[in-house]
Amino acid sequence: MPVPPPVPLSPAGVPLADFGTRLVAYIIDMSILSAVLLVLAIPGFFVLFKALPNPDTYVYDDSPDRMFRDFVGPMLLFELALFVVMLVLYYLYAVEWMIRSGQTLGKKAMKIRIVPIEPGARLTRGMAAKRYLVEYIAGSFVPFFSYLDGFWQLWDKPYQQALHDKAAGTVVVKVSP
Repeated sequence: MPVPPPVPLSPAGVPLADFGTRLVAYIIDMSILSAVLLVLAIPGFFVLFKALPNPDTYVYDDSPDRMFRDFVGPMLLFELALFVVMLVLYYLYAVEWMIRSGQTLGKKAMKIRIVPIEPGARLTRGMAAKRYLVEYIAGSFVPFFSYLDGFWQLWDKPYQQALHDKAAGTVVVKVSP
């Protein structure tokens, strides 16, 4: 009977979280953040659409400048504002909330925690901010970076770190039951 491979450990000797557990925690966190963002965005959409002029008043000969000024411009500004709100919301959740215990709600549900790679060190706001910058900011602007970042842990040895973990000097470990 084959012997299963040993469970990978952090430098402090704590078992590391596996890819599946981290993925489910991420999905939980993104579901929570998306729901909050949706609750904030829906009233904004209603206000925006009430403020826009009636498109039935336009005739074929109207200039494209009027269409941009009356419709496209306000929509782009609203999208930009929503994007900024999203980044601030993600920062508050992924940095300010997480530095309290090393866990977000998704990580807590999946019984995992973010800890510094150096045994005995404390998770700092700077570490959490570096994770945020790589995971969310770079992931928002660099095409396919989020996939590379998340899948990196599958082949990283020995600590199964994603790129945002490497940048921040952290690992994700299992929490004792």
